[in-house]
Amino acid sequence: MFGFLLKTRNIITKQQVNPCQNRQFMIKNFVEELRWRGMIHDIMPRTEEVLKEESVAGYVGIDPTADSLHIGHLVSIMMLRHFQEAGHKPILLIGGATGMIGDPSGKSEERNLLDVATLRKNQEAIQKQAMHFLRFDDSANSAVVANNYDWMSKMSFLDFIRDIGKHITVNYMMSKDSVKKRISGEEREGMSFTEFSYQLVQATDFLELYNMYNCKIQMGGSDQWGNITTGTELIRRKTGSEAFAITCPLITKSDGGKFGKTEQGNIWLDKNYTSPYQFYQFWINVSDEDAEKYIKIFTLLTKEEITEIINKHRKEPHLRYLQNRLAEEITVFVHGAEELEIARKASQILFGNATQETLTQIDEKTFLSVFDGVPQFFVEKSELESGVSIISLLAEKTQVFASKGELRRMVQGGGLSINKEKIDDTEQSINANQLLNGKYLLIQKGKKNYTLIVCQ
Repeated sequence: MFGFLLKTRNIITKQQVNPCQNRQFMIKNFVEELRWRGMIHDIMPRTEEVLKEESVAGYVGIDPTADSLHIGHLVSIMMLRHFQEAGHKPILLIGGATGMIGDPSGKSEERNLLDVATLRKNQEAIQKQAMHFLRFDDSANSAVVANNYDWMSKMSFLDFIRDIGKHITVNYMMSKDSVKKRISGEEREGMSFTEFSYQLVQATDFLELYNMYNCKIQMGGSDQWGNITTGTELIRRKTGSEAFAITCPLITKSDGGKFGKTEQGNIWLDKNYTSPYQFYQFWINVSDEDAEKYIKIFTLLTKEEITEIINKHRKEPHLRYLQNRLAEEITVFVHGAEELEIARKASQILFGNATQETLTQIDEKTFLSVFDGVPQFFVEKSELESGVSIISLLAEKTQVFASKGELRRMVQGGGLSINKEKIDDTEQSINANQLLNGKYLLIQKGKKNYTLIVCQ
């Protein structure tokens, strides 16, 4: 039934891989890198020592619950990136199997189960995004994308309870916070056996990756600690070997609001869901306190560079140098330099000295995201074909102005612009050639009062 789910592209083999082979660079202190960046919440004993001694494989798992990563996932991606930069082999595990179950960690309700077609679509999209952030080449520590459906789909229920279930006691599983909170009476709905089994499935992933890649470390958010340590325990009991765990703190906002959430929802990495302009603006608008924290977590800038940026910002905080640098770095990292430039130009429309030329350089999607929520008036495009006077367009055909008198006073006071061009004559003609993206006129009254005329 599920045989057509995404298979990763010949990147899973039954051959154990030693990432130390043909190593071409020195191992850097990965744990120390995370530590100064504030990216360590829990770490198992001996983890740092092992990572300093040898190059190892390590992984992060992401369930394909949507067809895009969001900035919450970016924390784990950054851990993998630093892991690779330190000379280790990063593995991104896409949860084609676990995505069918739902991770109870940090959740009070059962996750809605996704259909197979949706999971496949989501998996493909996430894999494509991930390849943008990690290095995939022929080197010893080239990144790998794996899919746990590849092995879980081949394992029968009897195989699972015999080869996996017998090694982990119910008492051990019950001791995990993610389980205790759901069955202790704190939550009304309780927990299904499906979700209860999640930590065993995740532990199986760790064991499989250990066998395939000699993967010795799993990383994730602090809410994953229970699941991850179950994996280390399973490896110990099945193989007699050591495995390790690192978790990072769950990212928060200084005002108590949920990180990565806006009124419109998640901040996605896919520009079709969150435009580069909206993405850029999210980082521009964070507080000083949050910016100091985020620039360490979400950029590849060095400790020295970040210290210099923070010190410069503190001298003149009103210039928001820190926020601007944070927004620039992460927008380029996710979307590229070209999209950053577009986001900057779009920002100038509302907050800077944008010109009509700037407006013509902005694509329709970005343009609409800038002016999301402003009042709109609709007219037939044919009304502008032969030209129409400003006073007729703004005070008769639309209600941008309540009266002709109000319009004339605004023009006399120098407060009216159309497409960022100052208007000094109410009888001036506007025609279809002036439409932005062939469809829009941007009306500006005063400094910040905008209206859109949409021509259909």
